[in-house]
Amino acid sequence: MTTTQTQAGTHESSPAAALSAADLAELMTAFNEVTSKLERTHAQLRGEVRRLSAELREANEALQRSKRLAALGEMAAGIAHEVRNPLGSIGLYARMLEEDLGDRPDCLAIAEKISAAVRGLNAVVGDVLTFAKELRVRPVVCDAGELLARAAAGCPDLGGVVEVASCEPIEFECDQSMVHQALLNVVRNACDANAAAGGSRVLLSAARGFVDPGDADPVPGVVIRVRDEGDGFPPGAIERVFNPFFTTRAAGTGLGLPIVHRIVDAHGGRVALFNNDRDEPGSRGATVELRLPLRVVSPDVVVLAGSPVAAGVVSEGSL
Repeated sequence: MTTTQTQAGTHESSPAAALSAADLAELMTAFNEVTSKLERTHAQLRGEVRRLSAELREANEALQRSKRLAALGEMAAGIAHEVRNPLGSIGLYARMLEEDLGDRPDCLAIAEKISAAVRGLNAVVGDVLTFAKELRVRPVVCDAGELLARAAAGCPDLGGVVEVASCEPIEFECDQSMVHQALLNVVRNACDANAAAGGSRVLLSAARGFVDPGDADPVPGVVIRVRDEGDGFPPGAIERVFNPFFTTRAAGTGLGLPIVHRIVDAHGGRVALFNNDRDEPGSRGATVELRLPLRVVSPDVVVLAGSPVAAGVVSEGSL
């Protein structure tokens, strides 16, 4: 072997000879760290894909639900308008009969039943039209405690006790008449639940909290709670209570809570409902929460039936 060949062989083998055990260990450690980071990144990406897929699925479901509600609201409004005119005529004739039959008690009782039935049907028509009409939010600054007191005072004929828990002053923006109507609907449902189950008290309260709009970070808000002592929501009902015309009562239009949902939705808020035994085992009744932001993001908003402004429902199972 020549001197040149010997030097070349020594030159080719020198890098391997220079790589010590410590160097190999360092390389393996670096390789393991990179592999771990890649695995964590992959797991995070998979989690993000699952989250985005779930959000997309929920958005598509909400869109389909909105389309169904819009079509249903339009159809119901058309029917209600057609029914209201002849219904008014029937009511007018029934009142005329009552005046003419004052000296005939048996016949008068029949005419009074007709008038009562007309009033009931007229209330149904009114609920349908309220559900189907456009909602134009005109926010003003309101105090949560005053809204609760007004709602409690507006239910003197419902039976039972409606109490307002003391709370700190909480001012927030809302359409006062709309939120008052939503509160009345919830309180009436709570009183009806108490009456059916022998409950004695409906408790109204308010506290500061946060509202999760679903597509952005949570914003400061007010959480208004209506708690009853009834039988609570039966299994499977929570997922359906915001569907128009669904009701668990023998009487009722099934539009009270859908109207509540539309009003809260128009304010960029959310509705939450759950049975009280979820957090307090053994407790009776249910709680409905209206979660409203302190500031209305888009004032003077017009909302059509079935056109949600936000993902506005939270429950034991998302709706």
